[in-house]
Amino acid sequence: MNTNVIQIHKNECVNAQVESYLSFRPLVEYLKQRLKTEKSVKSEFYRFLLEKIQKDEVLLSSISAKELVKYKDTLELIFTILTPLMDNEDDFFWALSTPVPNEIFFSTNAFYKFFKDHDPKNKVSKDTDPVEKKQLKFVYNIILDRFYNFTSVLKNEIIYGHINEETKLTQYYNIQTNTKFVDIKYKNSLPELNFEELGQAFQNDSELEYLFDRIPLSNFVFEGFSIISITDVTLQHSIDGIRDALVNHNYQTEAYDHVIQALKSLSGNGSLEFGLMPFLTVNNKLVFDHKEFTQSKLINSAKASDLEEEVFYSLVDKYKENPRAIFVTAINEDQILKDPFLRVLKEAGVCSYSVLPVYYNTQLAGVLEVYSEQEIVIDDKLLSRLRPAMPLIGQLFQYNIEDFDAKMDEVLMDKFTALQPSVQWKFNEAVWRFLQKNNGKNKISEIETVTFKHMYPLFGAIDIRNSTIERNKALKDDLTVLLNSLTQALKEIKKIVSLEITDKILFNCKDWTKRIGNLSSSNEENQLNEFLTVEVYPFLSIIKANYPKTAEIVDEYFQVIVPETGAAFANRRQLEISMQMINTEVSQFLEKSQTNLQASYPCYFAKFRTDGVEYDIYIGQAISPEKPFDLLYLKNIRLWQLTSMVEIARLSKGLIGEMPRPLETTQLIFIHSNAIDISFRNDERRFDVEGAYNIRYEVVKKRIDKVLVKGTSERLTQPHKVAMVYFNPDEAKEYLEYVKYMQVQGYFNDDLEQLELDELQGVSGLKAMRVGIKYIENKKETAKKLKPKELESIEKEIASMMQN
Repeated sequence: MNTNVIQIHKNECVNAQVESYLSFRPLVEYLKQRLKTEKSVKSEFYRFLLEKIQKDEVLLSSISAKELVKYKDTLELIFTILTPLMDNEDDFFWALSTPVPNEIFFSTNAFYKFFKDHDPKNKVSKDTDPVEKKQLKFVYNIILDRFYNFTSVLKNEIIYGHINEETKLTQYYNIQTNTKFVDIKYKNSLPELNFEELGQAFQNDSELEYLFDRIPLSNFVFEGFSIISITDVTLQHSIDGIRDALVNHNYQTEAYDHVIQALKSLSGNGSLEFGLMPFLTVNNKLVFDHKEFTQSKLINSAKASDLEEEVFYSLVDKYKENPRAIFVTAINEDQILKDPFLRVLKEAGVCSYSVLPVYYNTQLAGVLEVYSEQEIVIDDKLLSRLRPAMPLIGQLFQYNIEDFDAKMDEVLMDKFTALQPSVQWKFNEAVWRFLQKNNGKNKISEIETVTFKHMYPLFGAIDIRNSTIERNKALKDDLTVLLNSLTQALKEIKKIVSLEITDKILFNCKDWTKRIGNLSSSNEENQLNEFLTVEVYPFLSIIKANYPKTAEIVDEYFQVIVPETGAAFANRRQLEISMQMINTEVSQFLEKSQTNLQASYPCYFAKFRTDGVEYDIYIGQAISPEKPFDLLYLKNIRLWQLTSMVEIARLSKGLIGEMPRPLETTQLIFIHSNAIDISFRNDERRFDVEGAYNIRYEVVKKRIDKVLVKGTSERLTQPHKVAMVYFNPDEAKEYLEYVKYMQVQGYFNDDLEQLELDELQGVSGLKAMRVGIKYIENKKETAKKLKPKELESIEKEIASMMQN
């Protein structure tokens, strides 16, 4: 035991908050009361201590902490009475202090060493209050409890953390103060308190100001001593840390970092590392290549070693059939022969590796990895420390799985279905009514048709100019390369192998080369493919197999016709890349614009990929019944429609310098002023118009892209212009005002045309306005450069399209 005086706040100047005296009189009073009721052998021990304290009268009055060094034997008796006999003082953190803890005058060796070894600055506490404020809280806490029977939410405890020098892990301790042997005297009459006001003060964090005004501390005297005990709460704190990560953080990287750090503290072994691997699935097949949802050593090591995904998936599928704990103390060649996946871990520097299955509601949710660069034996002691965390990790994995599935559904709904948040509310109502009608019924009724009445439609189309012509030209150019390469190969083969069939195929090649320039139908293209597939390729394969000297010639030709990389597909690849660049840029622009449009007033916005991009917009009161609709919102969206067409034209023009094959776009708007009704077609999973008159709107919309200016062979849609089609001149007035405004604002040239259009099948009386787009000449146009990864992604998609 230690009688050295420890100054708790040795580096801080702390003023006395309340009058207090160090004394053992409260203990004496306690022992006298116990002797009246205690009938066991303990009574003799209590009597002995009582007599000993009373013999030293100085202990019954105010005494300084430094004087108590003379009474070590009495203090040891007090320690024996106040602590369990089973506790070893070398392992037990326990001490006696002044009534308001400031000086510690008696402590166990363990406590004294703890206090000397640890810097108080390492204390982990949520509050940053100064010492004097904390002491005030401590004092008032006791007063409220003793005199007002008011238990504060504030506890006389401190959570203290420090880095263990050996393990390099944070350990946590709970420092508690027991004031059982502190008597409090009040000099005057005790003031009354309004507990409702006091409770409000605690909520506002102004309780000290409130109490200081009503209960002056100058009227109180503290006498006695306090007991301070320290408990290692690292395990509980680590578990709380994991729980806190679930509640207060997102369920990806941030939560994982907190959980892994908590697991390290929980293990008590600084050499251990942890990996988290939830089992995410797509179409009931496991997927792991998602950085947001996993921090697995095995996955990262497998990627670094270029382990084939099929091998990895097979390994995990096999594990799922028989989930169990796996312990590998030392990864050696014998272990690798049994489990080849261990090789990638060894290459990553892992020496020992273990896997623990993690469950959520009895379902396997993933695995917890425990690994180290040293040989580590996973024993029952470590497993027992980790066991309380396993249900929480299971819950974390379930959150990961649900969040991943939600993201999949969100993208699926956004990219592949017509259902949008602006209209989903009505589908929810329809589903609810469907469930109500069919609750408990054997006969299932049909779900109602979701309809929005009196909606104002807007249609726009951004088309790639002469896309069909460009496709045919690219095809002809590629076929020319293919046939020239084939002709050259056949000539080289002829020098090595003398076969008459070679001349026959060579003749056909030259004939097809002449016909390529006039290739006008898909039937002729099919005939050429049949010639290559049936005659040429079998011939080349046989020649290569029987005449090894021709192998290099044949292989070079087959490299030419590889869709992903071959020269015979280069022009088509370039064209598709150029078209993808335009469509991607236009789609991204419309996606961003849609957010702003929805913020002004909810609308249904659907875009469609053709050779370019088309979009439908429907806006009206029915789509948002709780928000009053005004034609102002319709005018706003119509003005946006014009300005967006200009912005899109400028964007596509800016891409020309980056395109492998330069392409231009045309911009078209169909003006329709009358409201229409739209319904969701359950069989086709899309919205469509209702009624004969409304269907006419759809017919016109689908045919105007190729309409000609009346009496000419000129297409209405032209690059660098915005065309607006309408029936009634009154419909065009509003747009005409917008055009004039935009000409002043520098969007359009002063070249507005009023045009009549040729009749279309079933459609007559169409008119149009057309105006030139003003490009920003005084500002250096910089083409939008795609990032390498974006370009690589487009090229892969194109290659896949070519292959299919």
